[in-house]
Amino acid sequence: MSYTITEKCNGCGACMRVCPAGAISGEKKKPHKIEVNLCIECGACGRVCPQGGILDAEGVSCAMIKRSEWLKPEITLETCLACGICIDACPVGCLAMSEQPRDKGVDAYPYLKDAKTCIGCGFCSVECPADAIVMQKPVKTQNVTDAKESA
Repeated sequence: MSYTITEKCNGCGACMRVCPAGAISGEKKKPHKIEVNLCIECGACGRVCPQGGILDAEGVSCAMIKRSEWLKPEITLETCLACGICIDACPVGCLAMSEQPRDKGVDAYPYLKDAKTCIGCGFCSVECPADAIVMQKPVKTQNVTDAKESA
C-alpha cells in the first residue's frame, strides 16, 4: 500500500518537491497524484503537506510537521557495526561514512552528513542490524549571543 493524496490537495506542489522517489506528479493549483508503484512510504509528503491532504499506507491522515522538527537519526557508536547498511537504506543520501576511524578504533563510522537533506523517514534505523540508530527530535541549540543576553 502506498500513501495517497485526497481531495484536500490544492496543488501547491510541496509534496512533489520533497518526494525522494519522484512518485508524485501534478499541475500547479490542481490535485496531485502519487504513483503507487513508485511510492517508498517514507512519509515526507505527509509531513510537508499544509492542507492535511495525504493519507498514509493505513489510510490515516498525515499531520504537517515543521521541517525543523522532523526526526533525525542519532547513532550510538558503541553498538554500531560500521556495516554501512544505514547509508544504503537512506533514500536521500544524507548519511555518510566518516573519513576518520572512531575513537581508538580502526574502522570508520556512519554519521549524519547533511541534516537538512534528511527527510526523517527512519529507514536507516529500521535497517540497522545492531539497533544502533534511534530517530530523535533535533535538539535546538541556543545561539551564543542569545545565551549571553539571557544570563
